[in-house]
Amino acid sequence: MRVLVVEDARVLADLVAEGLRDQGMAVDVAYDGLEAAAKLNTTAYEAVVLDRDLPGIHGDALCGMITDRDERPMVLMLTAADLPGDRVEGLSLGADDYLVKPFHFPELVLRLRALARRRPHARARVLRAAGIELDPVRRAVTRDGRRLDLSVKEFEVLAALLQASPAFLSAEALLEQVWDEHADPFTNTVAVTVGRLRRKLGEPPVIATTPTVGYRIADAAE
Repeated sequence: MRVLVVEDARVLADLVAEGLRDQGMAVDVAYDGLEAAAKLNTTAYEAVVLDRDLPGIHGDALCGMITDRDERPMVLMLTAADLPGDRVEGLSLGADDYLVKPFHFPELVLRLRALARRRPHARARVLRAAGIELDPVRRAVTRDGRRLDLSVKEFEVLAALLQASPAFLSAEALLEQVWDEHADPFTNTVAVTVGRLRRKLGEPPVIATTPTVGYRIADAAE
């Protein structure tokens, strides 16, 4: 899940981003509205955590810009404005959810995951291929009924491959979907993570690799 956190309080923005990364999300940060608009024009996000009172471009105007798009991320407004009228106004601007500061971080995570499921063309609740079942809500994975213990990045890589199956995903596409803008495009992080994932999935091998093309989930019979 790719998320953009837009918050001018840098300490809070960085804390939220780090916490979401610990939950397996790929997170970018913008500290003002102008920076956020630039990132929204170059990266496809599933969700935006948006402060209302932003410098550069106000959060309300930025929300309008986002919701005018044909294919847009879901917007969670995160703000100190906590009067009933503030919530109504924020939702009337096109925000999909509204969370008041101070907030409980687990609630933020649950709301973001709920928004991702509400997106048009959101992936199925349970992803299945080649004997693998992945439940993104329960964060559970099995292969042929055997429960797998995956790290957050291994889980997200497998979810991306299952979502794309039977097509290939390049290492670059996996970096963009599972990591974030700080990921080194020349790193071997993807290969290392896929290697660990292969070992945990066990025999027969189920992740196929084609040099210069990428990775995909393949049936053992292929």
